[in-house]
Amino acid sequence: MESLPEIQFIEAADSVHIGLRRYHRASQPRAALIIAPAMGVNQSFYASFARWLADEGYVAYTFDYRGTGASRPAGSLRGFRADVLDWAKLDCAALIEHASAEQPGLPIYWIGHSVGAQIVGLIPNHTRLSGMLSVAAGSGYHRHNAAPLRYYAPLLWHTIAPLALRIAGYFPGKRLRLVGDLPYGVMEQWRKWCLAPDYLGSESDEVREQLARVQLPITAWSMRDDEMMTWSGTRALFGLYKSAPLELTRLDPAQHGVPSIGHFGFFRSAAREALWPLATAWLERNAQPVAAERCA
Repeated sequence: MESLPEIQFIEAADSVHIGLRRYHRASQPRAALIIAPAMGVNQSFYASFARWLADEGYVAYTFDYRGTGASRPAGSLRGFRADVLDWAKLDCAALIEHASAEQPGLPIYWIGHSVGAQIVGLIPNHTRLSGMLSVAAGSGYHRHNAAPLRYYAPLLWHTIAPLALRIAGYFPGKRLRLVGDLPYGVMEQWRKWCLAPDYLGSESDEVREQLARVQLPITAWSMRDDEMMTWSGTRALFGLYKSAPLELTRLDPAQHGVPSIGHFGFFRSAAREALWPLATAWLERNAQPVAAERCA
């Protein structure tokens, strides 16, 4: 099996180091792609997909949010300060700046998986992006969860998460076999959103207004067999992006000749033949030169 590219570290605006990998084969890549991970998912999960994109002529970046994966501090997460807004405003912003500097003149596209797509409108420099492909993203409000998740989600949010945070000082998801290890502030903020009908729009009026002003072209794919997100949840999430050109599509595994897709299946190697070409077809349809203001 081909080894993974070496982890590189970049500094966010607050000097926190963010670990990333770059997948790059073409001498003249067609575009730069940033793959933003789902909650608690290590960037290595996206390695096969990123390699495939590189083989198709793109330069692809994967990364870990602060407090996770290669961006996790040494030792315990207890006392590590971070929330989801930090992920968007600092970590994601740093990735866009880095890709813009490394690949001048190339359009940059955001491929967001779950929370990686949810928060794109909170990234201060998202206007440097030429578009976003959202995969399996929707509102995390527990009543929008798919069955059976929506039946036991209240137990997680009202009992398990508060108790685990109080005892461990962070969310020990690996030990609990839930989500993954997360900083205290990330889990606490995500918990608050998942208990609110407006999800991340409940954070503040400022956040809601910020999302409503986003004009980034968005294509959102919802999976018919997603065990976490629902079609109504996807529509609710992107209903917050009132000014964004939006294309919502429901992917049915049967129509694409695969037994299942679910919340994670699109990025697994088994999807290479049937599903990954959908991503490059989307890129080819939406490819555009970098506007002058993006280069400024």
